[in-house]
Amino acid sequence: MERVRLDFPEADIRHRHPLTVRVTDMNYGRHLGHDALVSLLHEARISALAALGLAEGDMGGYPSVAADLAVQYQAEARWPDALVVDTAIPVPSRKAITVYHRIRREVDAVVVATARLNLMLVDPAEGRPVPIPGPLRDCLTGAA
Repeated sequence: MERVRLDFPEADIRHRHPLTVRVTDMNYGRHLGHDALVSLLHEARISALAALGLAEGDMGGYPSVAADLAVQYQAEARWPDALVVDTAIPVPSRKAITVYHRIRREVDAVVVATARLNLMLVDPAEGRPVPIPGPLRDCLTGAA
């Protein structure tokens, strides 16, 4: 079986967000479930964007949509583990913003998962992707 392998871009960290595994995040294996992990990633991403003065619904005048998501699971997390989510945003491509998350247990810094998400900006009238505006690109990469 081929596994997803993601390289977290350490140099592009833009935000760190603390989270705690909630009892409702547990699955039948008694560890953090994949569906809950996606929700925790979303919360961390919203916090990272807010710290940059941005919102998913208005990224340079356009809403963003998730184009794809890849997750590499590396260790288990359980209730009530304290976690830290590192968010890295490399220089955006012409039409996509790649966001990486690395989820670590706070107590021992063990990586629970690494994720990569591609966001696209969409013209709501046409429903088509649009290029990343220059000022948004600058903001995301710390050039602003």
